[in-house]
Amino acid sequence: MISWILIVFLLIVLLIVAAILFNFIGLWIKAMITGAAVSLLNLVAMRLRGIPPSLIVNTRITAVRSGLSISTAQLESHYLAGGNVEHVVRALVAADRAGIPLTFNRACAIDLATIGTGKSVFEAVRTSVNPKVIDCPFQVGGPTYIAGVAKDGITVKAKARVTVRTNLERFVGGATEETIIARVGEGIVTTIGMANTYKEVLEHPDRISKIVLQKGLDSGTAFEILSIDIAEVIIGDNVGAKLQAEQAEADKRVAQAKAEVRRAAAVALEQEMKAKVEEMRAKVVEAESQIPMAISEALRKGYLGVMDYYRLRNLQADTQMRESISGETSSTTSP
Repeated sequence: MISWILIVFLLIVLLIVAAILFNFIGLWIKAMITGAAVSLLNLVAMRLRGIPPSLIVNTRITAVRSGLSISTAQLESHYLAGGNVEHVVRALVAADRAGIPLTFNRACAIDLATIGTGKSVFEAVRTSVNPKVIDCPFQVGGPTYIAGVAKDGITVKAKARVTVRTNLERFVGGATEETIIARVGEGIVTTIGMANTYKEVLEHPDRISKIVLQKGLDSGTAFEILSIDIAEVIIGDNVGAKLQAEQAEADKRVAQAKAEVRRAAAVALEQEMKAKVEEMRAKVVEAESQIPMAISEALRKGYLGVMDYYRLRNLQADTQMRESISGETSSTTSP
């Protein structure tokens, strides 16, 4: 009975070994032939840890055949961290061929930093080997030119092309292309504003590139600026003249408003004077109405005689006659 149990146990062990050999013998032989030996136990442990053995083995074969010393443990750790081991190895191979110093840990850090950004560590190395050109400004949905105003008030619009390559040492944590574009745009606007006339910009467009490059705009970024080339320069509107015209129009409106205030004040003063004149006339009429009463009082008290009264009436009649004659003469002689 015991012998049968032993036989069954041995058959089970043989089946397990056969399954392991069937699944991993191909990878194991392939790794042995290429010089990137991996033990069968290591392959089984990869499967148990949820790591695809074929991916690790093939990636290590690529690294070893390219002269790189990378262990399976390093590749497994990076895979478990969520990285792309294929991109890392390809980047290390490309950097080694181009003579760019790049360690495995640095490549893994760059790979993890680019997750979800649409970029990869291999692209970073490729950009470091083959510099890329960035249009400034970036034209998708934005302005097509960078506009600046010279000291003479003329708008100058420029378009630049910035040649950059990846700085692998600052790729993790460094500013992106958007920062490069913004800094170059700021430098172009500043340089145009320093020109006395727009003609200076047209005569020496290379001066923009020289001044902008001297500012060290790539500091703190993931790129190194190799060159800034002015692709196109055009002349825009006369902003200075427009601003002066608008200022003159604003000053005119202010002057008109002040004049209107003064006119309103003068009209109010005129109306006030007319009211005072009417008030004085009312007082005169009131005083004249008291004259007959004063005359009668003077006659009653004997201060004024009858003959004096008639002389006063005759004087008033003569005065009215002269006024009427002078009024008729003036109306006759008037046109």
